[in-house]
Amino acid sequence: MKKFALLLLNLIVITQIWAQENTEAFQVKVTGEGAPVILIPGFTVPGEIWDPLVSELEKQYECHVVTLAGFGGVKPLEFPWLPKINNALEKYLQTKDLKNVTVIGHSLGGTIATWLASREGARLSRIILVDALPAAGALMFPDYSPEKLSYDSLYNTQQLNMSEADFEQMAGFMTPGMSLNPEGRGRIKSWILEADRKTYVYGYTDYLKLDMREDLKKIDIPVIILAADHPFGREAVEQTYRNQYANLPAYELIIAENAAHFLMLDQPEWFSEQIHRALSSH
Repeated sequence: MKKFALLLLNLIVITQIWAQENTEAFQVKVTGEGAPVILIPGFTVPGEIWDPLVSELEKQYECHVVTLAGFGGVKPLEFPWLPKINNALEKYLQTKDLKNVTVIGHSLGGTIATWLASREGARLSRIILVDALPAAGALMFPDYSPEKLSYDSLYNTQQLNMSEADFEQMAGFMTPGMSLNPEGRGRIKSWILEADRKTYVYGYTDYLKLDMREDLKKIDIPVIILAADHPFGREAVEQTYRNQYANLPAYELIIAENAAHFLMLDQPEWFSEQIHRALSSH
C-alpha cells in the first residue's frame, strides 16, 4: 500500500511538472477524435487562426492547437525563447505518446515543424508547411550567419523603446504585405499589438537565427508546402523555395494564386481543400 501511495505521489508530481512546462512554453487546445494533428501558428499569431480549419478537421482528427508563449495572451517565456519552444513541443509528443502525427505549421510554425521532423520522424507521418522557410534569415541578410545575430542590437533596442503609438504605426505598415484581405490585415495588426513586446523583439531574433537547411537532409517523411504568390510572383516564389529546400530529398510545392503570406485568410476555401487533400494522401 505504501509503495502504491508513493507511486501515485510520483505520478502526480510528474504531471504537475509537465503541466507547468507546457504552460510556460505554449498552450494547447485539444478537440476532436482520430489521428493526431498539431497546428502551430506563425509569429505573434494565436491558435485561433486555425479555428475555421479545426471546425472541419475535428470531425475526423484529434486537433492539438498551439499558441506560443508571449502571444495571444499566453504568459511570456524566459529567453532563449524558440529553443525552449522546440524542446517543449518535442517533449509534448513524447509525453502524450502521440504517433503518426501530422504537423501543420504556418511561417515560424512551419520552421518549427521541420525541426520536429528532423528529430521526431518516427512519430510524425507528414508535415504541411504553410508559406514557411527553413531559414527566413537568409532572405533578409546577404551575408547571413546565425552566429552574428544577437539580442543586443541597435534595431532591437529601438523596437523595445518604441512608443505604443509608433509601434502601432509600424504594425500598420507591415500588414499590407501579409494579407490581401482588409479584414485579415486588421486581425494581423491586432495580434502584433497584443504580443508581448520583448517576445516580439527577442523572439524574432531567435526565429532569424534558426537555420534548418542542413537538417532537411534528415527528413524522410512526406512534406507538402503551400506557398503564396504575392508579392513577388510565382516564378520568384518557386525559385526561393527551390533554393531554401535544396537539401530536402522530396517535397510537393503548391502555390496559391492571389494570396499573400496569410494565405488561409486570403484563399480560405482553396486552403481548406489543400489541407484535406494532403491529409488524405500518402
